[in-house]
Amino acid sequence: MRITVKVGSNVLTRKDGTLDVTRMSALVDQIAVLHQQGVQVILVSSGAVACGKSVLRDKVNIDHLDNVQQRQLFSSVGQAKLMNKYYEFFHDWNITCGQVLTTKVGLSTPDQRENQRNCIETMLGQNVIPIVNENDTISITELMFTDNDELSGLMSTMMHSELLILLSNIDGIYTGNPADPASQLIRTITASTNVEQYIQTSKSSAGRGGMQSKHKTARELAAQGINVIIANGKRDNILLNLIRHGVDGHPVINTDVPCTVFK
Repeated sequence: MRITVKVGSNVLTRKDGTLDVTRMSALVDQIAVLHQQGVQVILVSSGAVACGKSVLRDKVNIDHLDNVQQRQLFSSVGQAKLMNKYYEFFHDWNITCGQVLTTKVGLSTPDQRENQRNCIETMLGQNVIPIVNENDTISITELMFTDNDELSGLMSTMMHSELLILLSNIDGIYTGNPADPASQLIRTITASTNVEQYIQTSKSSAGRGGMQSKHKTARELAAQGINVIIANGKRDNILLNLIRHGVDGHPVINTDVPCTVFK
């Protein structure tokens, strides 16, 4: 089985904006177990900008920088720290990970997409876990991915993943505000399910995306026959609960845990 896992900034950062290394380590542990079970995992990880902000906090004056310059600065510093931590945690499992930085422009032609696909196929073939992120240091606003939800959808399609798991800080799409006890989690969404009225347009403070973006990506992939699950990345062992080791040794998708599944 080949899956794509997208981890949002709101999963990897604490309330104060710093990197949540405990949660990051726990997610790596789960991916490592799946890897050892024969599941090919393509990891799309946000968090570089938030990570850079925490590193540079009180060290630089950004008042004179525009939004693009700030993003370039934070991502250049944060990506280094982010990958250093991923390398460290995967190394504890004797697993090698590799960085794949890409841009929307860099995937705009068939030849460019094929080149990127070949790179990731080579990594997977050598048991290296690809960690994908947008190269914010050279991306400009007009030519950026909407967010990493869009990027993870493109990766899933390009790499023929069977499943895309979008990890956020809530269990999925609700019939109202997730903080409202009266709201109910929508467990399954099909092509005929209308949930537009339930999608909030707000975005997390740490990232660019939101539930609206996840819903759009999930709809598009489900229409292509790729299963998509939105789940809470802060739940303990969420990935191992979603991907169970079957009795025949093959991994199986388990949706008994709180999540929203797009079919």
